[in-house]
Amino acid sequence: MSILSELQHYVEENILPLYDHFDAAHRRDHVEMVIRQSLQLAQCLHVDVNMAYTIAAYHDTGLCEGRDRHHEVSARIIRQDHHLQRWFTPQQIDTIADAAEDHRASAKHPPRTIYGRIVAEADRFIDPETIVRRTIQYGLDNYPTLTPDEHYQRMMHHLHEKYGRSGYLQLWFPDSPNARRLEQLQVMMEDDHLMMEMFEKEFKKHNT
Repeated sequence: MSILSELQHYVEENILPLYDHFDAAHRRDHVEMVIRQSLQLAQCLHVDVNMAYTIAAYHDTGLCEGRDRHHEVSARIIRQDHHLQRWFTPQQIDTIADAAEDHRASAKHPPRTIYGRIVAEADRFIDPETIVRRTIQYGLDNYPTLTPDEHYQRMMHHLHEKYGRSGYLQLWFPDSPNARRLEQLQVMMEDDHLMMEMFEKEFKKHNT
């Protein structure tokens, strides 16, 4: 099943450009990755790909009001976007909004629907180099006065807090590639020399 052409055109013209103004770790390449991952999962799970596409496209739009409550703001943006009524019922729009609100890795409750689990999983694409790069980008954008050593310490603290064996990240599909990649990342995080090499390589690229 393909995406409705009018819906896709609306999203590409009005929603995806919003990401061009967010921090470097949450720009268009990020939302496009979440869309791809969401569509793959939706097709495998035989659920509505138009809903999965829309959730992924809107999931971080709430960053326009800051990071802390961006998931709640994203849900509000979805509910207030009357254009979505052209393609979805009120019940579907509620599901889309709930899923966007539930996507955050640090959420205190599991996603309420299969769509929430899909976007949450898609948002957690686990690739060590990508994670290190995005963490550095976020640090440089938000903590520009830190020294390189302080950036490294901040990065490692974040990685262990989120991706460590006791971290808060939860995966919702145990057999997904993410589960295998998470185990690989956790092994890498135990090697200080390897992590420092990765940090220095990416830090030099982005600290310009």
